[in-house]
Amino acid sequence: MNAIEVRDLVKRFGDRTVVDHVTMTVAEGEIVGFLGPNGSGKTTTIRLMCGLLTPDDGEGTVLGYDLLTESLSIKREVGYMTQKFSFYEDLTIAENLEFVARLYRLKPVAEHVDRTLDDLGLSSRRNQLAGTLSGGWKQRVALAACIMHRPRLLLLDEPTAGVDPKARRDFWDEIHRLARDGLTVLVSTHYMDEAERCHRISYISYGKMLATGTVAEVVENAGLTTFVVEGPRLSEVAAMLEGRPGVEQVAPFGATLHVVGSDRKALKAALADIGRREGVSVRPGETSLEDVFIQFMAGSQDNMA
Repeated sequence: MNAIEVRDLVKRFGDRTVVDHVTMTVAEGEIVGFLGPNGSGKTTTIRLMCGLLTPDDGEGTVLGYDLLTESLSIKREVGYMTQKFSFYEDLTIAENLEFVARLYRLKPVAEHVDRTLDDLGLSSRRNQLAGTLSGGWKQRVALAACIMHRPRLLLLDEPTAGVDPKARRDFWDEIHRLARDGLTVLVSTHYMDEAERCHRISYISYGKMLATGTVAEVVENAGLTTFVVEGPRLSEVAAMLEGRPGVEQVAPFGATLHVVGSDRKALKAALADIGRREGVSVRPGETSLEDVFIQFMAGSQDNMA
């Protein structure tokens, strides 16, 4: 069974179409990464799926409930974590969780709060004011509040923005633990390493869904070729390559250049003289998800422009 199954979702604000006929399926127990540039419609799509916004067109179900007529039932069984920390900073962690427990009418309140604090490793900080927490700990409190009522679906909107790598890794370990217990997760992110930890990814650009599948499938279907250039004076080499037929991306990676294009023959021709420069080597490279991300962005038109 699919936890999310929506077809041709449309959402307009005035004369702007922010979500443009988006279709998506997410299986139960799956972790799906939702990628796209800023302003691409990720947050609006997530809000449509959790019942906070009503689509102007389209249909579908979330957790078996009709998106158009049963949004209240959807809200009860979804945990939604927003980009911004949205809890009371002048309350303690425990007091914030007590408030959430009462909103969901969980009883006994103290038992649910204690269990959640323990599950997320927050018990030792239960009396700390939320406003004094670091980004990583705020993130953990927000996750605790989202899963307290034991939702079947977790919707996370750029949950790790601004936290350190250790906190991000701990967060993702927790997400995978929850998914093993049957929770379904849809998470929007800009971090390529996080996308690669998802079972599948979906890429949206300016309201339109461009690609979906495993990371390997999305990279393969993009049809890009990548070459790695090594040697001296790479900034000079990069300037020479910009604008040549077949060269669509030139990006420094440490002491190398990644040169990317969709026409392998034209790209090889563009690099032929570069490989003859003294001390310079050109070798086939592996196209990354970031290369695909940049290619999608370059080929999309901003619907707010």
